[in-house]
Amino acid sequence: MPTPTHEHLDSLWSDDPAVQNEAFPALMAATEAPVDWAYDVWDELLTSLCHRDNHRRAIAAQLLCNLAKSDPDGRLLHDFPALLAVTRDERFVTARHCLQSLWKIGVGQEQRRVVVDGLVERYRACGAEKNGTLLRYDIVQGLRNLYDAVQDASVKETALGLIETETDQKYRKKYAGVWRRP
Repeated sequence: MPTPTHEHLDSLWSDDPAVQNEAFPALMAATEAPVDWAYDVWDELLTSLCHRDNHRRAIAAQLLCNLAKSDPDGRLLHDFPALLAVTRDERFVTARHCLQSLWKIGVGQEQRRVVVDGLVERYRACGAEKNGTLLRYDIVQGLRNLYDAVQDASVKETALGLIETETDQKYRKKYAGVWRRP
């Protein structure tokens, strides 16, 4: 593992927000491409999904989603339910950060069905939740991001099918707008 990456990982859980705020974007940038150190930090990130600190849960979820491209063993197939659980976090901002990152896991062919199925289940379940329409928008946007990344027509069909289930025309129009954009 490169020394700066190791230092950023050590700083990630610092009590000093400034140190954390420097480490997190650096690690997100480092994980935009596959890395060979994913499994060195995997278990710690997975455990952090249940940490008492919501900021730590959000960081862990986003990093795990970014590490999906560095998962040749397919651990995310097994660990996906733990990430999906964070989308129901008691802290709304934590739930949204995780939800907005989940699509990245679906870029891998094997993981795509698990992610899409998880997002469909989440879309159906969140309608009655506080801020459910915002969560649904994030899900539709995540499916659009996934479609843009992989050009899989079944992802688009799934998203459009979910939008059709929306009974409120105002929100149906809003969600459909995600797919009208280039």
